[in-house]
Amino acid sequence: MGDLTTALPHAFGGPAGTGVIKTSPEDFVVEELLGFEPSGEGEHVFLRVEKRGENTEYVARQLARFAGIRARDIGYAGLKDRHGKTAQWYSVWLPGKAEPDWQQLESSSLSLLEVRRNSRKLKKGPATGNRFEITVRELKSDPSLLEQRLKQIGERGVPNYFGTQRFGRDGQNVVKALALFAGTLERGDTHRRGIYLSAARSYLFNRILANRVMQNIWDQAVSGDAFMFPDSRSFFKPETFTPDITQRLEAKEIHPSGVLWGRGTPVVTDQALAIEAVIAEEETDLCRGLEDYGVDMARRPLRVCPEDFRWELSDPTSLRLRFTLPAGAYATTVLRELVDTDYSDD
Repeated sequence: MGDLTTALPHAFGGPAGTGVIKTSPEDFVVEELLGFEPSGEGEHVFLRVEKRGENTEYVARQLARFAGIRARDIGYAGLKDRHGKTAQWYSVWLPGKAEPDWQQLESSSLSLLEVRRNSRKLKKGPATGNRFEITVRELKSDPSLLEQRLKQIGERGVPNYFGTQRFGRDGQNVVKALALFAGTLERGDTHRRGIYLSAARSYLFNRILANRVMQNIWDQAVSGDAFMFPDSRSFFKPETFTPDITQRLEAKEIHPSGVLWGRGTPVVTDQALAIEAVIAEEETDLCRGLEDYGVDMARRPLRVCPEDFRWELSDPTSLRLRFTLPAGAYATTVLRELVDTDYSDD
């Protein structure tokens, strides 16, 4: 299938130039924002780890071996790419066990930043977001157009596309989802099956969002829309559009939403439903497969707005960006509106 994000339409007419990211871990710095404070006591040891050039699951396996426990007793809030420097939290379940000397874990690729206790395991999802500091090198751009794109992103946000990593190399996670639904691929383990189901939902969402981007209504209300808050997975659907809805959209307090496909009745109506129905009719195998596997419908904001969005051109060939995104949003969806980059997705 190839890269399933390359052909997605841009919100502002295309990038303003080209550049390279992740030439070194220091060029792609991610700080996970946990969203709560560990209580200070309990059976779970929370470790805040800085890792360089290592992915989340590899570090989790290292922690399990070091602590002499099962891999499933390690918790983390979300997956982080290995191509960068990331500060991330893990939990280690040690009921009634002596705590090892965590400092012995440190290496050239791993540093221990903080150790806390908590009564509950760290599960996927509770992190509120991630703070990014990204350097684009070998920048070749039209300076005035780049400045325009930076201001547009700061003012309007960007389409909340799922990034390349979601789909695997050459989109193979979606291919395997189709094979799974057709019965030509073994069900396999729960973790691997979940990856394929998530890829199928993400692909459908991106197609729906792409439709609205092409119509320039990705950050605007259409009849029948359901809306979401930036920091919540819940949604609401007003009976009628009021000036208040428009004002809250312009203030980026709420966002229009798109469906994450599964079982259930669509909550949107009118024009919003028609847009989603077009994609569902074109992708019946994926939609029916998700329903047959018992996945429930959910919603995702169509827009993501980087917070504390700042930039610095230290020289004409180097652009440094700083911003914060909510959990589940991709830094590379911000970057793709600015420059074409040679990257592996975050």
